[in-house]
Amino acid sequence: MDRRAFLRVAAVSGAIGALSAGGAIAPASPLGSIGAPLTGARRVIYSYPGLTPPPELFDRIRRGIGGVIFFGENITSGGQIADVARQLTLAALGSGYVLRLFVDQEGGMVKRLPGGPAMSAKQVGAQPNPGAAGGTQGTEAAMALLAAGMNANLAPVMGVYRSEGDFLDQYERSFSMNKETVAQAGSAFIRATQSMGVSACAKHYPGLGAASADENTDLGPVTIDLPEHVLSDIDEFPFRAAIEAGVQMVMPSWAVYPSLDPARPSGMSSEILRGRLRGRLGFRGLIVTDAVEAGALAQYGSTGNRAVTAVDAGVDLLCCSARDVAQGDEAAQALVLAGK
Repeated sequence: MDRRAFLRVAAVSGAIGALSAGGAIAPASPLGSIGAPLTGARRVIYSYPGLTPPPELFDRIRRGIGGVIFFGENITSGGQIADVARQLTLAALGSGYVLRLFVDQEGGMVKRLPGGPAMSAKQVGAQPNPGAAGGTQGTEAAMALLAAGMNANLAPVMGVYRSEGDFLDQYERSFSMNKETVAQAGSAFIRATQSMGVSACAKHYPGLGAASADENTDLGPVTIDLPEHVLSDIDEFPFRAAIEAGVQMVMPSWAVYPSLDPARPSGMSSEILRGRLRGRLGFRGLIVTDAVEAGALAQYGSTGNRAVTAVDAGVDLLCCSARDVAQGDEAAQALVLAGK
């Protein structure tokens, strides 16, 4: 992308408001709001089906929502999705809140937008200088988002995978089996991305590196039964580095970690989110859920109940990613009724 094109997309991102000088969510304001704290729909990340956002989504944006997340089915080309992002951004200008436009642009096989990063996380971690390669990957990811008029990347994955072909490794989403390499590459990705005015997200806290190939929280419950000292020494190590690097968002996983909380998944656990992520690790940014419709949360019933339970645990933003505006509405209405 040439300098003039870069400046055009940077100007679009800058119009979103309530951002830091670089255009990213201001880290000094964990909820990312202009005035009052997040409540109701302003905690909800909406999604929609197909290529054209429905009129009701524009209506919700004008009132103020937490954001919109995009998937492959929403995108045919860079120009098409940039035009959509521009329309959504303009609709939000009078809402008084940041409109965060989210996408998963990890690199390699996991990316929604045209462009980089070309390398997967695993390829980055295998480079002679993983830090330098991670920085390049973060820059390429940010350029792809800026070209599309977006401002929030749900990347990088900070899990330390354990064996070839396991859950994180089968799509090469983890930088390495070595915690220092993951920390080095992931932190560089975060710094590079955020230096360009795009928020990064360290996921999936406290880590899915020990999940086997068939353990997918999208499909059903997952339990990662590791001792607390192993989770602290290995799995949390890259997240501590991410927080030191100033990461603006963290996504907890929907797995259960019995040594930390035997009853609840990480994203539903106050012990893990408030006590550990906020308390012990000192994270002060936004906590963003994984997909609210995930199979791992079947025991929590409706979208509304899942939303209230997650917010009670300490979550800031809820990812309603079923490509259905009604799903986001259900979450928002439940939060309002619960005074959240």
